[in-house]
Amino acid sequence: MREITLEELLEAGCHFGHQVTRHNPKSRDFVFEARDNIHIIDLAKTKEGLESAAAFVKHIAESGKTLVVVGSKQQASDLVKEEVKRARVAGADGIYWVTARWIGGLLTNFSEVSKNFKKLQNYTDLQKNEIERSKYTKKELGLFEKERQKLENLYGGISEIPQAPQSLFIIDTHLEDLAVREATKTGVETVGIVDTNADPFVITHPIPANDDAVGSIKLIVTYIVDAWIEGRMGALKKKETEETQTPKETKGTDETKVAEEKVVSAEQKEKKMKKEKVVKEPKETEETQGKKETEAIVEPKKKGKPKKLAPSIQKLVA
Repeated sequence: MREITLEELLEAGCHFGHQVTRHNPKSRDFVFEARDNIHIIDLAKTKEGLESAAAFVKHIAESGKTLVVVGSKQQASDLVKEEVKRARVAGADGIYWVTARWIGGLLTNFSEVSKNFKKLQNYTDLQKNEIERSKYTKKELGLFEKERQKLENLYGGISEIPQAPQSLFIIDTHLEDLAVREATKTGVETVGIVDTNADPFVITHPIPANDDAVGSIKLIVTYIVDAWIEGRMGALKKKETEETQTPKETKGTDETKVAEEKVVSAEQKEKKMKKEKVVKEPKETEETQGKKETEAIVEPKKKGKPKKLAPSIQKLVA
């Protein structure tokens, strides 16, 4: 992420707060001074909060979570759409927008709200399918188109979200108090532009700045979206490198396994040969001992037998 300077924040008008009479006492830590009955925001605190929020957004982008940018005020709605579309074109998915008004129950009752996503998808499919359109009258098709436009205005930016949002980026936390309350109730982490009329302690990562000037909103939203793009693209590159490295590692492990199997088989063969030798040797000794014993028994019998003499010699002896 690039480092933002105090000059950029000053030129964008981030230091202008609300009138002193509209000031929230909890935001006094971010107020530098009051001039002409208008509070001036400390830009050092603005820079610190913006960098902290950008680091958080980059982290959740790397971890694969989803982010919904909430900006329903007139100055922010078109800008939010442009920046989110820019992130999607760059390949950083997982970011959505809400620009008409906050949809009640998006965090607390997502299962019911998601039914309208399916209804919107059905109407868009009907508009594209000529065969289905021919089954309805012209008046019915006009009513379907009005309903589709209404749903598109409300749910067009989040109709593709797979589950309840895991984090929110709120442009005006004082105006979007319902979104803030739902986030605190469900434990969803929030990033928000907090002006001098808002409570900064209900936001996880507050950015003390002017939430009415177009220049201030544009600078902050662009910086946050850039952090999201950087985090998501870094995660995709890391995943690609891991996928390319895993086949090599598997090959190496396969080779080592084959070598280990060969060594084990050779050791097993040697053990078998040794066992066969040990088993054969006692058998041979028993056989040899048996032969010797039979020879020892047979030889005395052969020696004890008298030799037959010729008859002529027997007469002489007699």
